[in-house]
Amino acid sequence: MRALVCPGQGSQKKGFLSPWLEIEGVREHLERLSEAAGIDLIHYGTEAEEETIKDTAIAQPLIVAAGIVTGHLALRELDGEELIFAGHSVGEITAAALAGVLSDEDAMRFVRVRANGMAPPRPAWLQYSAALKKTSAKPSTQQVSSQQTPMAAARL
Repeated sequence: MRALVCPGQGSQKKGFLSPWLEIEGVREHLERLSEAAGIDLIHYGTEAEEETIKDTAIAQPLIVAAGIVTGHLALRELDGEELIFAGHSVGEITAAALAGVLSDEDAMRFVRVRANGMAPPRPAWLQYSAALKKTSAKPSTQQVSSQQTPMAAARL
């Protein structure tokens, strides 16, 4: 009997997914997982800076996706062997997916919610700035609360 043990947060390193992309089918698998997670896992696993991938909201989906992809490759090699699956912290989600308890996509949706819930709150101005970059909105200042507190708003 063999055990596949899935790591937790802290196992990610800058560029750690790059060599895996050379294996047939890995890029496509990561693209499907990216869609389910709502983030570009290939970018974060190949190009993003070390500090960026330490952010819980990025790190946890990235680690689970890497474990799912590499785990499926290992499962092909270990076909027919009796296996047990275990995981440390967020690695438990990876282990559940590899064991068939969760689909790969459900694991990614689950880890996205978990990671965003555990990540430190981002300042409102940072969320606002990110939202503006995704739209054609133009910032303006207007009074928006009953206390007449100035607040940045966007005209959409």
